Order: sequence, then structure tokens, then C-alpha cells
Amino acid sequence: MAKIIPQPGIMQITPYVGGASTVDGIANVIKLSSNENPFGPSPHAVEAFQRAGHELHRYPNTDHGALRQAIGDFHGLDPDRIICGVGSDEVITFLCQAYSGPGTEVIHTEHGFSMYRISALAAGATPVMVPERERMVDVDEILKGVTDKTSLVFVTNPGNPTATMVSHGELARLARELPDHVLLVLDAAYAEYVDGFDGEASLVSKYENVFMTRTFSKMYGLGGLRIGWGYGASDVIDVLNRVRGPFNLSMPQLAAAEAALRDRDHATRCLRENTRLRSWLAETLAEFGVPSDTSCTNFILARFASEDEASTCNTYLQEQGIIVRKVGGYGLPNCLRITVGDEASCRRVAHMIGRFKGGAPGSKLMLLEEDRLEEGEGT
Repeated sequence: MAKIIPQPGIMQITPYVGGASTVDGIANVIKLSSNENPFGPSPHAVEAFQRAGHELHRYPNTDHGALRQAIGDFHGLDPDRIICGVGSDEVITFLCQAYSGPGTEVIHTEHGFSMYRISALAAGATPVMVPERERMVDVDEILKGVTDKTSLVFVTNPGNPTATMVSHGELARLARELPDHVLLVLDAAYAEYVDGFDGEASLVSKYENVFMTRTFSKMYGLGGLRIGWGYGASDVIDVLNRVRGPFNLSMPQLAAAEAALRDRDHATRCLRENTRLRSWLAETLAEFGVPSDTSCTNFILARFASEDEASTCNTYLQEQGIIVRKVGGYGLPNCLRITVGDEASCRRVAHMIGRFKGGAPGSKLMLLEEDRLEEGEGT
């Protein structure tokens, strides 16, 4: 009997592992490992999801017309140049399936999202990692990595897990200097956390070789429903729709996403609270000797003195019922990625890291936090 073997590249894939959500022996944990919105989805999104449950026997619309129109209206984009998917992950899969394959190369940066490599390998392409500079995407390194075989370049902006951001000017330069046969994909999953940022939709409108992906999983709190979208040139959208399954999004997904997008009050509150608590958390940890780059996302990348210290701190936090994310697999072994949770969660994780580090000598901020926590405030 002939041996059944998978396509080349698939056995090189290390399956993606999401952020942990449980700790053995601890019933109630604080989960800060998956960059989820601590305030959850809009109540209007929940209501729309529940209403859609009455029509589960009906097939959903195959073209996602209402959601694409809502996205287009809000962002000022042509709905005909928008495609929706099961999270932005599926849109990334479509891109690799349609534009890469055996004999092609897909560039991703040193600390970029692991799904770029996975999706490239699944399509039979060769993933090519290029260096970053101090946790920042380096356009010159990307250009140096381009060959005649390059088909796609993936850039996460703002970055995950780095939380850093590439300037508009640098990305425009990258778009201009890439060869005609290369499609630049800008993954803007965290765009909503940068006030006034369009995710570089303006670059997509200006350059036909630029594509943008977005998600409802972060700011809109719909990670459990898996809804994403992409915006690109009409020709690219036409190609992607040829590989997209006809019913890839359900009616509850479509209804919830549209309602979430229209609830601007909820999104504004989430942005305001994330911005406030992100600054507080970063400043507090820095006082304890745990610095981080300026974050443009809903998490911070806390840097420790060594891989051992980061690992030991991670274990200590788990013992206290706090789950953060180790990012050694992203080439950052001395770092922990910490989601910006609600106020109680931020105070708790800062308090425990402060204890782990022995506190900051003479720190009034630390003493204040200890007093508040001992009194039960924010716990």
C-alpha cells in the first residue's frame, strides 16, 4: 500500500498555540495572555447575535454585502474592494493560497505574527524571515530579502508581540521600492488602538501592490466569533473571492460584527480606557525595572534582564493566578507580553511584578498600590 503523505511544507509547520486560559489548581485566574478586550463586545453586538439565533436554519448571505457596506461607510472605503473572512487569519490564508506556492518565497519579519510562516508553508511556499532592529520592522532589511521568487511580504503594524509601529513614510517607501511582482500585506489588527489611524488604508488606495487586513477580535471584543476583513485592489479581491468558501461567515457572525461597528460609544470607551491603563501599567513596571517600548496596541511587551528572569516571573505570576504570554517562540525569550486588562487586572499584575522584583526602593507609587490592594480596592 502506498504511503499517504501531505503536501510539501506542511510537516514543517509547528501548530499555532493560543494564549493559556487556565492554571492547574487555581479556579479564578486573571487572563492577560491573548490581547482580549476586557470590556467585552458591545451590548448591541450581543443582542444582534442573539436575534440571529432565531434563523439558524437559514444559509447566510454569500457576499457579506451588508457588513462590507457598513465597513465601507465607516472607514470611507469602497465596499467592492473589501473581503470578509473567519478572522484576519483566514484572509491571510487566502492570500498565501492565491499568491504563493511551490517555488515562491514569503517574507515576514523577525518578530512577526506566526501565522505568516504557517500559511506560507501550508501553501507550499518558502517562508523567509528578515531581521528587525530593536523590535522595530526595518524596511531596508525587507528590501534586502526580496528576490525574484518573493510573492508576498507581511508586515504587522502595529506589531504583535512587539507593540511597536512603523511610520507611514517608511511603509510608503517600501510599497514604492518593492518589485512589481510582490504584494505587500499590512496586518493592522491593532489599528483601532491608535487614535485616528486608518491602518494604512490610504496606502492601499494609492498603491495597487498594497493590501490591508483588519479584525473584529481586538477592539470590538469578538474574538470568540472570528471575524476579519481585508481591503485591496479590485483585481486582488476578485482573486481572493475565487478561493473563499461561499458560506465562510455565519449569520450570527455577520450580524454581530455589523452591530459592533456601529456602536461607536462602546469603541470610544474601550480606546479611552486602554490608553489610560496602558500608560499606567507601562510606567509602573518601568519603575520596578521592567521597561517596555512605547505600545501602540492593547498590550505591552515587558522586558526582563534575562530569559531566566522572564521565565521565573511568568511562573510566579501563574502561582498568583495571573496568566501572561511568554514570547520566546517569537525570538523574544527575555520578554512577557501582558494584555492591558481592566483596572483591577492591571493593578494586580503590576503589584505582583513589583513584589517579584522586590519593589522599587522608596517608590511612593508602589506603597500606594500596596495600600489600595491590602484594603481590597481593585481586587
